[in-house]
Amino acid sequence: MRVILFLATLLASGPLFAQSAAHERMKALQADPATLQAAVVAGKKASFFCANCHGENGVAKTSDVPNLAGQHPAYLLEQIRKFGAGERKDAFMEGLIKVLNNEERAQIALYYASVTVPPSKADVSQIAHGKVLFDKLCARCHGADARGSELYPRLAGQQQPYLKKSITHYRDGTGVRNNQLMRIATAPLKNEDIVSLSHYLTQLP
Repeated sequence: MRVILFLATLLASGPLFAQSAAHERMKALQADPATLQAAVVAGKKASFFCANCHGENGVAKTSDVPNLAGQHPAYLLEQIRKFGAGERKDAFMEGLIKVLNNEERAQIALYYASVTVPPSKADVSQIAHGKVLFDKLCARCHGADARGSELYPRLAGQQQPYLKKSITHYRDGTGVRNNQLMRIATAPLKNEDIVSLSHYLTQLP
């Protein structure tokens, strides 16, 4: 009985071991500037299949796909793990990520984190109201500059249509990713508020 319980524990904790190994490897790569630079170069090569949707420099080719450039490497690595484990659902992403080892996952995360995100054009008349909404509802988690953290994604510089669509999905509970905190934060937003918020965020550097 103990053997069965032990094996069950190992199986249940498998993704955690994989996550820990990839994160530890990323920390090791970050410890030395030369090693980090080599990892960034390798990550650019390893991410060749990501460029089809997310762009060669991590800036998405279409407005319905998120930018990966400028995201916190730990946040990116965790999203890679979730896709690989099937915790985030996308048949295309799941299949691609499963072929990556821990080294390649860490390298890709470090590469995209190293790329600067160019801000996008916005409707200037929407920015002031969008900032008020962001400071009130979003800054606590996503940061005062909207650049995210290990736990929360960077919103600054994302394309306006993508932001508008994603925020609306969270508010309405219609997206693939349902998050209770996001549902609460976005609940007060009217459609015009979401437009203002998306214009504010897209023009941030």
